[in-house]
Parts: sequence; C-alpha cells; structure tokens
Amino acid sequence: MAAIEEEVLASQAAKPFKMNLKPMAVGLVILSIIFFTARWYQQWAAWEYGLDATNPDFDTYWMSVFWAQIIIEPIIFVALVGYLWLTRDKHLNNLTPRLELERLMLWLSCLVVYGFAFYFAGSIFAEGDASWHQTVVRDTSFTPSHIFVFYLCMPVYIIIGFSLFTYAITRIPFFAEKISIPLILVVCGPFMLLPTVGYNEWGHAFWLMEEYFTVPLHWGFVFFGWSIIALGGLLLQVMGYLVELLGKVTDEQGKLIK
Repeated sequence: MAAIEEEVLASQAAKPFKMNLKPMAVGLVILSIIFFTARWYQQWAAWEYGLDATNPDFDTYWMSVFWAQIIIEPIIFVALVGYLWLTRDKHLNNLTPRLELERLMLWLSCLVVYGFAFYFAGSIFAEGDASWHQTVVRDTSFTPSHIFVFYLCMPVYIIIGFSLFTYAITRIPFFAEKISIPLILVVCGPFMLLPTVGYNEWGHAFWLMEEYFTVPLHWGFVFFGWSIIALGGLLLQVMGYLVELLGKVTDEQGKLIK
C-alpha cells in the first residue's frame, strides 16, 4: 500500500505544473456582468425614476434594489467566509510544496478579481456619483448613484477581500504562520470606506456643500482608498515567498518543474 502511495505521489510530482486560471476568469466575467448591468440600469432608470425620492416609482425602481442588496450581500459574505473557515486546512504542516504552490497561485489569480472589483468602485461608480450630485443635487442619502457605489460595489469587493484573507490564513502557511501587515491593509483599508459612508451622509445632512471630492468630509474616502497601495508591498512579500517555494517544487529527477 505504501509503495502504491509513493508511486502516485511520484507521478503527480512528474506532471508539469499548470496554473488554474478558471476561477479568475469566471470571477472577472461575473463581476463584469454585475457592474455593466448596474451601469445600464442607472442609465435607464436614474433620470426617469430616480430624481424624486418621494415618488412611488423611486421605491419601485430604486429602493427595491437597495433592499435586495442589503439582504443578499450579507448572506453571501457569511456563506463564503464561513465556508472557507469551516473547511480550513488543520494540517498545514503536512502540506506538500506542490500543493502549497497551487494554492498560492490560485490565491494570486483571485487577487486580480479583487483589484478589478475595487477599480469599478473607486473609479467608474465613484466618479459617476460625484457627477450625479453636482448635476442633480441630492434630496436623500439613497440616490441612484449611492445605491450602486455604496451598497453594491463596496460590499462586492469587501466580500471578495475577506474571502481572500480567510483563504490565505487557513490554507497558505506563509500567511497562517505570521501576520502580513500589507495583506491586512489591502483588505481592511478599503473595507473602512463603507463605515466612512455613514460619516459622509451625516455630514451632508448637516452641512450644505458643493459635491467636490476635495472637501474635508471626503478625506476619509481618499485615505482609505489609498490603502490599496499596500498591494505593492503584498506582492513583494509574495514574490519572495514564491521564489522560495519554487525551489522546493521538484520532480523525481530533482529538476525544477516549469
């Protein structure tokens, strides 16, 4: 039996390593569908049904979307993070270098999906939000632009970010053995944009001001948005770890698998 197991392990080690990009591709496609559909919906329903929060049509076309997001997104968050935690690897010390490399490369590919989600939140929808309020002027905290940037885009990248964080500390020894400050900044910094929304809306309720991103009320968005720069430090950490890991992944002849 032991001989058979050794044979299987040897045959697996002899196979050339291939990076699995399917999860990344699927994630990018799903996010593209979600965000482009949201942008189309904005273009279609914002001017027609989103200018007056007291109009019954606003409840039909916008508040219904808001409540759907508020209900569905926490469920997805708990399901994903909970699943990753409950199925965590409790024997990371026995992890083979090859499997460790596969997990790391899968995690890195999904990090691209996280960056993609953050890009949409911080650029297209955030800039669209500023443009909307400069043009229309807000009459409520729940505007057509807010409903998507604050309650769709931000929760989406938060869900992905915390899922990646949980995967890293439960399945990759490098992150399980010690705390990675860049990883914490990359995940928790952008997350703090969501609590900043509460302060932002409180400020706008009491201070009438033009919708400029440069006003002090918006500095929190800038500060926490810049935390994504820690991604550079995280990649430097991972590159050193990757080089070390590649040196351990060899085939039965002692050659590096390419």
